[in-house]
Amino acid sequence: MSRCATVSRVLDEPIAGTAVHASTWLLLEQPGPWGPHALTSSRLAPALGRALEDAAEGSGVRIALIRRPGRHADHGAPPVRQVYAAHTVPGRGWVRGAVTSAPERLLDIDFAALGRGDHGTFDAALPDAAPHDGCPLAFVCTNGRRDRCCALLGRPLAAELAASGVAGTWEVTHLGGHRFSPTLLVLPHGYAYGRVDAPAVKEILHRAREGRVVTEHCRGRSAWARPGQAAELAVRARTRETSADALDVTEVRSVPTGEQDGVPPLWEVTVAHAGGRRWRVVVAQNAADPPRPESCGAPLGSPARMDVIRVEEGTAEPAP
Repeated sequence: MSRCATVSRVLDEPIAGTAVHASTWLLLEQPGPWGPHALTSSRLAPALGRALEDAAEGSGVRIALIRRPGRHADHGAPPVRQVYAAHTVPGRGWVRGAVTSAPERLLDIDFAALGRGDHGTFDAALPDAAPHDGCPLAFVCTNGRRDRCCALLGRPLAAELAASGVAGTWEVTHLGGHRFSPTLLVLPHGYAYGRVDAPAVKEILHRAREGRVVTEHCRGRSAWARPGQAAELAVRARTRETSADALDVTEVRSVPTGEQDGVPPLWEVTVAHAGGRRWRVVVAQNAADPPRPESCGAPLGSPARMDVIRVEEGTAEPAP
């Protein structure tokens, strides 16, 4: 059976607007094997994994497990674990890092506050927390138990990056969109990428160090839902704006389409530039055709795709 990533490439499926939506990421180191639902099927205590899932529900925080690239022999629980928290909303973003020998301390976090961008609750739970001011962080999805494309394509990429000295490289359990493997999340800005190779990742990280974003292979900024991701990338394509925090999605409004069958969902998205320019972007959700597997072993389906219908620039806001 064809791998889902191969089929997606052959069909030239667009990747803009396919990133998972999370205003804040919480990433916990957990070496060893991972199961399909890693928080409850790894060497992390299942009860802790379930409690973390419950605590994060509806908060805007996405939790994932990470591990260092390489072999993943099961040596039991590590004495200390790396933890990262990152808020990715433009102009209000931050990345905090800490180490802990007691991952249950994460349950002391106020997840609603963390989702809103309050890192004080992370700092209180992990007293040695500090800003991560070093190199950008690259998280490559490698969880083959979730989808074999992530193992076959993601693990070699993570290994190549680490072997060539790319600091800040980690494996991660799940970024969504297996068929776009190898997939990547880059912090501090929270842009997700798909169908990347090592040279592309190195360029992405080089630009991230400069506070810029590479739009090639970009799936979108996870701070926004999918219509906002597609709209922001469309404005970048039109303006060639590369500053990561120059653009913000300030409004996503659903457009009523009536009760007619076959009419796709529509949104009007407002994208604002830090300098005052604004754009109105109309985005439609259509079904990808022809049918293809959304993941390896899944039946054929028609995954949703975000199509930008129109980009219109409005009047500039008055200077404050």
